[in-house]
Order: sequence, then C-alpha cells, then structure tokens
Amino acid sequence: MPSFDTRVPAVLLRTDRNPFHHGTLGAVRSLGRAGIDVHLVADSTGSPVRGSRFVCRMHPPPSPGAPPSEIASTLRRVAARVGRPAVLIPMDDAGAVAVDRLRAELAPRFLLPLAPAGLAERVADKAELAAVCESAGIPHPLTLVPDGPAQAAAAARRLGLPVVAKWSRPWLLPAGSDLRSTTVLTSAEEARTLCLRAEEAGSRLLLQAFLAPGPDRDWFFHGYVDRSGAVCGGGTGRKQLAWPRGAGLTAVGHWTPNPAVRTLAERLVSQLGYRGIFDLDFRRDGATGAYHLLDFNPRPGAQFRLFADGAGLDVVRALHLDLTHRPLPAPAPLPGRTFVVENYAPLSAAFRRGTELAWHARDDLAPGAALWALWSRHVGRRAVRRLPVRLRRTASVPAAGAGPVRPPTPPVRPTTPPPRPTPLSDEEKASSH
Repeated sequence: MPSFDTRVPAVLLRTDRNPFHHGTLGAVRSLGRAGIDVHLVADSTGSPVRGSRFVCRMHPPPSPGAPPSEIASTLRRVAARVGRPAVLIPMDDAGAVAVDRLRAELAPRFLLPLAPAGLAERVADKAELAAVCESAGIPHPLTLVPDGPAQAAAAARRLGLPVVAKWSRPWLLPAGSDLRSTTVLTSAEEARTLCLRAEEAGSRLLLQAFLAPGPDRDWFFHGYVDRSGAVCGGGTGRKQLAWPRGAGLTAVGHWTPNPAVRTLAERLVSQLGYRGIFDLDFRRDGATGAYHLLDFNPRPGAQFRLFADGAGLDVVRALHLDLTHRPLPAPAPLPGRTFVVENYAPLSAAFRRGTELAWHARDDLAPGAALWALWSRHVGRRAVRRLPVRLRRTASVPAAGAGPVRPPTPPVRPTTPPPRPTPLSDEEKASSH
C-alpha cells in the first residue's frame, strides 16, 4: 500500500438524499482502510453507510437544493470540528459545482486540486458539454437546445424518434419530483410536454440523437489528473448491466482495456486543463464504431472501486496522495476485475475471484447487513405507488388481527339520485391492469 499522510483527514461531501449511493461507501472504505480519518457530510437517515466502521464522524449536510452560501456555511462548521486542513472530495455534481465556485473561500481549510475556475460546472452542464466536445473534437451525439415547447417538438422530429431528453443541470431537479435527468422519448408531443416543465426542472431541456444500446457499446473511464497533468488511478470499464436497463447506472461493470476510449479521455482532460477526479460515460455508435461521450462527471463515479489496482491505488487515494505531496506508486492494472451492485444485480453478486461488491465487505459488515432491509422497504413503497388507486385502498384495509377497526360511518342519504358511473377511458382501462 502507498505511504499516506494519515495526519490529513478526508471530508466527503454529498448533498443529495440518496441512501443507496454505493460510491460514497466505496470512498469511505478506501480511505478508511488506508488509516485516514473520514468525515462524511451527508444525510445519514436510514443510510447503510452510517454503519461503516470506517466513518470517523457524520456531519449534517446542507438542505436539498441549497445555494453555495449554505454549502459554504456547512463546510466551515465541519472544518471547525475537524480542526485541521483536510482533503475535500465532493461525491455528486451539485457538490462539485459548489466547491468549484467556493474554491477561494474554502482553500484555507481544505486541500483541493487546482482546476481552472468554472470548469466543473461547464463539463457537468449537459448543454455546455456538447460545445466542449465540439471544440475538442470528441464525438458527441447531435444535441439541440430548444427555446420552447414548439421548438422541442420540431427538434424531436428533426433528430428522429426515439430521442433522448436531458435536463442540462440535473443537480437542480427538485427532490421528490417525477422528473428524471435523462428520459427516452418516443413522440414529439412528449418533447413538447416535457419542455413545459423547464421552470420546475430549474434548467434547460436538451434533446439528443438516440444511440441504441447493445452488447459491448457502453463504456466508462475513471481517472485522476494530478498536479503535473498525468492521468492515473483509474482505467476503462465496460458496462455489462445497467439499472434501469439500457440507460441507467452501472449495475455490473468489467475492467476491460480499451485504447480508443482511453485516448479520447486523456485528450479531452488535457485540452481542458482539467485537474482532479473525473468519470466519463461513452456509448459506441453501432453504425460507425465511434465512441461518443455522453456524460462528464467532475467527481468520483459510483463504481470507481472497480479500478482498485495491484498497487493499492484508486482515484480517491490518488487524490489524497497528490494533494498531500506523497509519491503515487507505479500503476499495476488488474484488468478482468468485476464490480457488482448487489441490490441492482443480485444474481451477479455470487462471489467470484476478482469481484468487488458495492455493499458487502468482510471487514465492514454493517452496511451490507443494513442494505437489504432498507432496499426491501424501498421496493415495497415503489410497488404500492405503482398500483392502481383501487388496489392501494384495498391494501390499506387492516388484515384480521391487525388491530381494532372503527365502525363504519352511517351513510348519508342523498337528496338527489346518484350520478351514473362514467365509463373508463381507454387510458384508464390500461392503467388499471
């Protein structure tokens, strides 16, 4: 294992309320196993990560959708409690953008990579990324940013259906909303309707040409760019299974060398002058064979532990070593490793040599044990929400022995004849099945 400066703690910042973010647990374990004190600024309510023995201390996060000023206040309080300079690692895009904006204010208390100002927000913004790729000569799906609903419908027809709809700044989506960062649309009317919700979403809607998924088409690259501009601590991976299928996060990933993807990634970060941890998603065009960049995340990807190499290095360890002026070991790639997220791919979670599980670890049992109870409740709630209203009402009736049942309220006789029942529409009939 590399020689870490364990006098310097790490502070992980997560602003959203997702209790199933396994990347946060991966960072906690990676740094904690190296002997580094890990402070976690995140919502701990019911989250399995709070049970990790590698968490030194939990800190309350800023409120959902907090402005940078509130995030700055939160981090100042954390810095006062930590009592010494610490390496700061944002774990989501909102945190990465806020930390980039607050760099001058945070610098005395936290160690940060010296990336160009504003670059994190530029690459995280899906609309801006299209322009970045065009200037850097990186293949990217044809992207249109409509000015309004009518233009959105026209753009969908121009691109051809199906079409991919994205909110340019998904970290601004309101918590609890049914809006998703990425949606595949099958009609121009869907594009028009979705564009009407731009004010609610907090950012512009953009439409992209659809690249069909398929075997050997979804790839990702994780890395860390050190002070000298060298890329280290990661590699190229192939997405074997996604959740949701076809357009979601990596449920099963495989460390697979891909020189074409690596060349694109290194060329992009070099031209941008990027510094720090990054996570790129690519999709290969089945017609041309070109790898198109879909997303640039200026922070650790959730499956970054796939690239833990034979020298004990991954992207968060590379960051800590570099910012504390410790030498990084020579890379020792371990292609063939597999990373599995058990709750999304339970049938793939059987132990195999070279497989790392997102939640279960022999030296940190509590998070894995807590996962299944939390996940079962989550799946149950989602299933109930998807039931038709009539079935939900039936399910809410107490079963025998479940407790006292209040006597029914006597019916009130109507003074006028009751209205005849309205026949169900075709859509209502379909939703009831």
